[in-house]
Order: sequence, then C-alpha cells, then structure tokens
Amino acid sequence: MPDSRSDAAAKADDPPFKPPRKTARLSRSEKAQKTYRKLMDAAADIVGEMGYAATSIARVTEAAGVAHGTFYNYFKDRQGLFDVLLPYVGQKMTDQITADLTHVGSGIDREIARFRAYCAFLKANPGFYRVLYEAEVFAPVAHEAHIRRLTDGYHRALRRAMDAGEMRPLPDEELAAVVAVLLGARAYIAMQHKATGIIPESAVRGYESLVRNGLFF
Repeated sequence: MPDSRSDAAAKADDPPFKPPRKTARLSRSEKAQKTYRKLMDAAADIVGEMGYAATSIARVTEAAGVAHGTFYNYFKDRQGLFDVLLPYVGQKMTDQITADLTHVGSGIDREIARFRAYCAFLKANPGFYRVLYEAEVFAPVAHEAHIRRLTDGYHRALRRAMDAGEMRPLPDEELAAVVAVLLGARAYIAMQHKATGIIPESAVRGYESLVRNGLFF
C-alpha cells in the first residue's frame, strides 16, 4: 500500500502549476514597424552585397519574407526605398556607437572609443560602405541627409568636449573643418582595410596620435 504521507509531502514540494503565458499580440502599428524593418534590413544587405543597381523590389521582398505587393504599402517605388535606406542604416550605426560609449569617460578616451566603436560596426556590417558611397549617385537625397546628420552630431559632440575644457577651443568655422578631417580620416582608414573588415590596432594608434596631439589636452 503506498505511503500517503510520502505522496502528500511530494506534492507539497511540487511548484504550483502555472498556465503557459500567452504571447502578447502585436498591434497593427507594431506589425507595420516590424515589416518596415524587415524590408529595410533586407535592402541594406542586398545593396551592401550587390549594389543599388542590382537591387530589385522582388529581391528585397523575397529576402524580407513578405509578399511583393506589401512593398507598396511602405514605398512608392524602388527609388522611394533608396531615398531612406542610408539614413536608416546610418541611424543604426550611430545608435550602436552611442550604446558602446555608455560607460566611457570623456575627452580623448571618448574620442578613441568612438573610433573603435565605428570600426566594430564596420566589421559587423561590411556592406555599409557600399550603401554609403553608391548612394551619392543612386540616392543623392539620402546621401546628403546622412552626411548632414553625421556632421551635425559630431560637431555637437566636440562642442561639448570644448565646453567641458577637454579640448582646445575652436571657432565654429574651424570646428566644422576639424569634423570633416576626422570623418575623412575614419572613412579612408576603413577603406584601406575593407577587404578584411578589420581595422588594425596600428591604425587606431595613428588616429589617437592625430587627435591627442592636435586637439585634446
């Protein structure tokens, strides 16, 4: 005869039954945003690998896993997609760099960390430069918007460093030129190593020498 006391004790030790939690349904707006991101991410991958000219609506929708007609709920035509692609990818880049700098200090340390974060993004997203440089021809509106946003953001970051006494003071005209120099330095260093996607430590040290001896205290 089974020991009823042992059975009762075993049941008492069992965790209380919990019904499976229902997965929350996405709202119509959330579904639309999810589909939009799928289309944009698919387009970024295809353009990064094959270029704008070879990127068709059919390729994008197939890669995104959505119906061909769904594309037109978001974009008038292929050019409509191209005109927002670089700003979309550029925003992802700056968001990632900002996240990587969350616990970094200030001054020269932050500037070098910013460059390292940029290099890390390029390694994880090797198609970014094709999306960027071909946009000047295939999506000039997107290219101009991206460069303007990137330049303005960098200008504000360096202005904050100057206001904090971490960087030598410069008038706005000179600061604008410095921003162009630093962005150009980052771009050309990345281009030199685009075959491997890995920025060597020597390049980071060279960049650090430039900003440490030319800008920061």
